[in-house]
Amino acid sequence: MATLATMEHKSGARSKARVERMRALVFRGPNQIGIESVPIPKPGYGEAVIRVTLTTICGTDVHILKGEYPVKPGLVIGHEPVGVIHELGPGVKDYAVGDRVLVGAITPCGQCEFCLSGKLSQCGGPIGGWKFGNTINGAQAEYLLVPNAQANLAKIPDELTDEQVVLLADIASTGFSASESAGVQFGDSVAIFAQGPIGLCATVGARLKGAGLVIAVESDPVRIAMSKRMGADVMIDYHKQDVTDAVRRLTRGRGVDVAIEALGMAQTFENAFGVLRPGGTLSSLGVYSGKLSIPLEPFAAGLGDHKIVTTLCPGGKERMRRLMELVRHSRVDLRPLLTHTFTLGDIESLRRIRQSEGWRAQSRDQALGYFAK
Repeated sequence: MATLATMEHKSGARSKARVERMRALVFRGPNQIGIESVPIPKPGYGEAVIRVTLTTICGTDVHILKGEYPVKPGLVIGHEPVGVIHELGPGVKDYAVGDRVLVGAITPCGQCEFCLSGKLSQCGGPIGGWKFGNTINGAQAEYLLVPNAQANLAKIPDELTDEQVVLLADIASTGFSASESAGVQFGDSVAIFAQGPIGLCATVGARLKGAGLVIAVESDPVRIAMSKRMGADVMIDYHKQDVTDAVRRLTRGRGVDVAIEALGMAQTFENAFGVLRPGGTLSSLGVYSGKLSIPLEPFAAGLGDHKIVTTLCPGGKERMRRLMELVRHSRVDLRPLLTHTFTLGDIESLRRIRQSEGWRAQSRDQALGYFAK
């Protein structure tokens, strides 16, 4: 589908003004979003503008929409862009207009103390690496301004399609990072709580890191089937059996080495803690609202040598390059998670459909929705 710029054919000042504008999904306030006409950004020094060809809707976007994670009204949301370089600012080398690129949801500068210490996601300060749709305009738009472009534009190999790489920007990177942050070792037992898109990618990541036993906790039959396809060894339906008892049986009473919480709910966090062995690690991926508490018995009065790690996935072009290598060499194929396609203009009607009974019935068959131009 043509972009706004290619659809304009009128001449004169009026045409120029329209060409310099684009459609974007704007957050107006809790439970209020809309497509608006906004200026196409212009790159400054070290920046680039890409024409977005494919992006996704993340669970964090839903938290923003509900008002559970605060951002300023008027912000363009979204943070998972695939696109084509439209314009380069001064100081950006070795790229050309027309290059296909993947940009991570986290866009580190590569120069601050956090970046130089290897904490790319915390670039510039707490959660500072996450800029798109958080502190600057995001990717659910026809064009996107990319800060620190030299550090964040990852060229897409010609043999890979947009669909093969779009989940690497955040969803897969985040899911994989749960096992990386937890230090999963060969032969470890890993339990992953919830098998939505992030949890499914956490299942893939545990397998990639060499886990010997991958246990997935989920109740939805479609997600259970997808989890098996993505590499889970055992599925536990928490509606049908006690999760803690089931995990203890599977691990001969010791508990798992790593528990991954991939939903962002207090109860799930507590349940994940409850299946850990002494010295085990809870790896938390969820975005939480409200209070969290630690269950006292599994916590062993603070004497169990447990670890709790949280993760905001790393970003930057080298991270994206490495993830694309996994796809390029057939180590990972995430395309089965892509189930629906929408245009940007459909997003408001999509929200209305989602609230209907028809969407709720359909949602059992979806792992993830995404939209393209």
